[in-house]
Amino acid sequence: APPKPSLLVKAGKLLDVRKGTYLENVGIWIEGQRFKEVGHFPEVQAHVHQNTKVIELGRATVLPGLIDCHTHLMARIPEGPDGYTLNLVTKSQAFRALEGAYNARITLEAGFTSVRDVENEGAAYADVALRDAIEQGLAEGPRMQVATRAIAAVGQYNPFGISPDLSDFPTGAQMVSGQEEARRAVREQIGHGADLIKVYADWTHPTLTVDEIRVVVEEAHKLGRKVAAHASTPEGVKNAVTAGVDSIEHGHRADQQDLELMKAKGTFLVPTVGGIDASIERYSKEPETERRKEIQAYLGELLQSIQQSMQQAMRLGVKIALGYDAGSPGRQGKNADEFVALAKRGLPPLEAIRAATLNAAELMNWQDRVGSIEAGKYADFIAVEGDPLRDIAVLEQVKFVMKGGTVVKDALPH
Repeated sequence: APPKPSLLVKAGKLLDVRKGTYLENVGIWIEGQRFKEVGHFPEVQAHVHQNTKVIELGRATVLPGLIDCHTHLMARIPEGPDGYTLNLVTKSQAFRALEGAYNARITLEAGFTSVRDVENEGAAYADVALRDAIEQGLAEGPRMQVATRAIAAVGQYNPFGISPDLSDFPTGAQMVSGQEEARRAVREQIGHGADLIKVYADWTHPTLTVDEIRVVVEEAHKLGRKVAAHASTPEGVKNAVTAGVDSIEHGHRADQQDLELMKAKGTFLVPTVGGIDASIERYSKEPETERRKEIQAYLGELLQSIQQSMQQAMRLGVKIALGYDAGSPGRQGKNADEFVALAKRGLPPLEAIRAATLNAAELMNWQDRVGSIEAGKYADFIAVEGDPLRDIAVLEQVKFVMKGGTVVKDALPH
């Protein structure tokens, strides 16, 4: 076999996400797509082959490639009350796939080298095609796990308000009623390439029953897939965790009992707070109307609930993984805003970074591949100017991105 390409990266410092400390004057030896050795630059340099290319990153701070556990790369949904419906009826599947490819590229350039895409919002199996195209080098984007269509109770997911005469109108998720329909949906989605399964345990109120969700978990786990559950009501969270899901997405109104159950069962929380902050900021710029006041009041009350559940989750030691939940054109590629949102809720910078590295890798069952800069793992890393442990917002300005030993972005001064 031909020798693997060899690279030596020199940087000012590297954050060891396990220890929570910096390694100064660091050398990172990369062979092919993976890390070979990490340590002090002179020591690593002494081991590399002659004529190894050296990449100088100056005084930059290096971190593992970031992971977003709640993306919707196929979604560029217009704003407004009818945005979701318009998205379904005005865009072909081919166009949705091209939108996904664009979103994948800007997400990667933002420093997110792996994502867990938790439903494609009515794009059939276009996310499977995007994942495979990226793996084959036909498109540029992060490593992906995809949930394909997701599973919701009949009539309890977008789009709403459609005429009953339009019986074949496209839906944002696969609608089921009863255990056997739920079982079939899981088998079908995995058969078409799903890496994980997403369920809607509630919407404005609990929807799928514990038994329906339990069947989903049974089928998915049997085939080595994890289950993510959208759940924002206390009962919805309880039903999903009782049924054995692997993660709660959002969990905005999870109560103490829910969180204690999650801790006992090892269920992850993916809080997705950044989107709420973005909505509040957007509505604050709109003209003063009764509707705006109502929405702002609702969002303010929701933020209080999120603050309370996040604080309780941290106290109890519930595992937290980062997920930004971008679904509109304006928010795609801004995944790192979630770091700032988590920090506002009291998550220390190191724990927020772990939520997007070690914890996220564990949730995806990719601990052996990504999540830290260690020998044998994929050579995925980013570089920023500044100290993210002092100012987490520097992660919103990623200057250098490498994925699998290939430089994706280099905006550092040279």
